[in-house]
Amino acid sequence: METPSEQQFQFTVPDDVAPGVYSNMVLVWHTPYEFTLDFAAIEVSDTNTVPCRVVSRVRIPPTVIFDLMRALNENMAKYEASFGEIKRVGGAGPQPPGPGAPAA
Repeated sequence: METPSEQQFQFTVPDDVAPGVYSNMVLVWHTPYEFTLDFAAIEVSDTNTVPCRVVSRVRIPPTVIFDLMRALNENMAKYEASFGEIKRVGGAGPQPPGPGAPAA
């Protein structure tokens, strides 16, 4: 009996997606069925409320979240090996509230 060959994935990036979008904030939340990542861009404000515009929302099934975390960790280690430790300006910074949390 033949064993099936390992599947190979071929990714295609549509032209309208190829440029990407800039994000400097991400909010992660979940339901029993999926993780949701809201990628946002912090906008300029002269008040204590910092507006963040969501530029992309990605929903991921729980079974894929470990693969995402592994890929991020591997790539962060490669980045730091090439360019040095990633330093966060000003510490961890403000944490956005979770979904359904009252606004400050």
